[in-house]
Amino acid sequence: MKKLNSIILSGKEVLPLVEGGKGINASNGRSAGAWAHENCVGTFSGVSPDALDNQGHVILEHFTKRIRTERHAEMVEYAVQGGIDQAKLAYEISGGKGRIHMNMLWEMADSEQMIERILQGAKGLIHGVTCGAGLPYHLGELASKYGVYYYPIISSARAFQILWKRAYSKCAEFLGGVVYEDPWLAGGHNGLSNAENPAQPEPPYNRLVELRRVMRALGLEKTPIIIAGGVWKLSDWEDYIDNPELGDVAFQFGTRPMITQESPISDAWKNLMLHLKKGDVILQKFSPTGFFSSAIKNSFLERLIERQKGEVAFENEPSETFSHAFEMNANRTIYIKPEDVQKAERQINEGFSVVQETPDQTVVFLTPEEWQKMKKDRAECVGCLSACQFSTWSRANGTTGKLPDPRTYCIHKTLYEVGHGGSIKDHLLFAGHQVYRFATDPLYRNGIPTVKELIEKIRQGD
Repeated sequence: MKKLNSIILSGKEVLPLVEGGKGINASNGRSAGAWAHENCVGTFSGVSPDALDNQGHVILEHFTKRIRTERHAEMVEYAVQGGIDQAKLAYEISGGKGRIHMNMLWEMADSEQMIERILQGAKGLIHGVTCGAGLPYHLGELASKYGVYYYPIISSARAFQILWKRAYSKCAEFLGGVVYEDPWLAGGHNGLSNAENPAQPEPPYNRLVELRRVMRALGLEKTPIIIAGGVWKLSDWEDYIDNPELGDVAFQFGTRPMITQESPISDAWKNLMLHLKKGDVILQKFSPTGFFSSAIKNSFLERLIERQKGEVAFENEPSETFSHAFEMNANRTIYIKPEDVQKAERQINEGFSVVQETPDQTVVFLTPEEWQKMKKDRAECVGCLSACQFSTWSRANGTTGKLPDPRTYCIHKTLYEVGHGGSIKDHLLFAGHQVYRFATDPLYRNGIPTVKELIEKIRQGD
């Protein structure tokens, strides 16, 4: 195993090991502080981070307003206070060692306001901001304003080139690095473009070489690339270390740190991941963001798959192809293909008696209980995304103007609930595709390690 040399990240020499900043409450100030304490980069999630009371206890979100825009404002206040509190906690635990980063989802509604207010309130405690899920054009400007380094998360050289030309060339001083997140291997939301086949993964090496080529052409020879997605142990990536084609690189660990003593996820979630097999994480497109994402195949995801398989195309008027009249409800008749009649009737007979239209001229079939929950979740929407396919919320216009999509779900509610002790069967569980390796990893045979123990193993190449 090659020696792991230090690297400059966010203005300080640290080990080239980065904690991935995972979603709602899957990485927080405690985990980030522990990583930083080992002279690495710790990352807490800025997506609905937990606010803390004077005793350090979590203040659970509770929305009181009737109007959605006002509930959205409440959500922003929780997030801002939570980001400041988690930054303080991380810095305290770090003892001033390493670096503290915050991870933000650019497609969060008012993400720019949240980033700016958290950086104001936690001045000097956050050294870098990573940001993906979309093209974060204003990230460099926002971070540079506070002397904080920024790290766009991209999945192709082309995406970075667009960001550089349109925005980052104007604030290059605080570009701390570029996070290349493999769109086929990473957990959570992935950056697959329409030109890429989700079923045909491409090896990361050539894509990384192309990214470095583009960066060199832009004068960014020494700007580190942080490799993310599918990173489990460094011996798998030895050829990427001190590689002249790639230049300076660091490695971001997303899934593996989820099973540490400092990780905030529940014991039930950790125990589940310890027993998963290859193929138990699937890449799918049910997220209301419209992005592909990788998650554990549990009953929550299986029901979404089943619902999609039961989908039936229709037209409002009869035609040669859509010739069978189908009573969608008491007030509406639609026309479906004769070959889909049996599929529709079978679902209704099995209890999926509520027929709901999608934005794509199809219908899906729900149980009455599923429909009541869906209506309740939409009514309680807090406007977490800039544009949501599930609730039709749009931060820009109030609504997307499209039909709400019954093939998806309230992402804020499911991630928040499972992140605070909710059922691991009935909620979305993001994870990377290497999660099956927990089952055979010697580090986890004698219990759950600390972050310190995990990093020691990583440094050894294991």
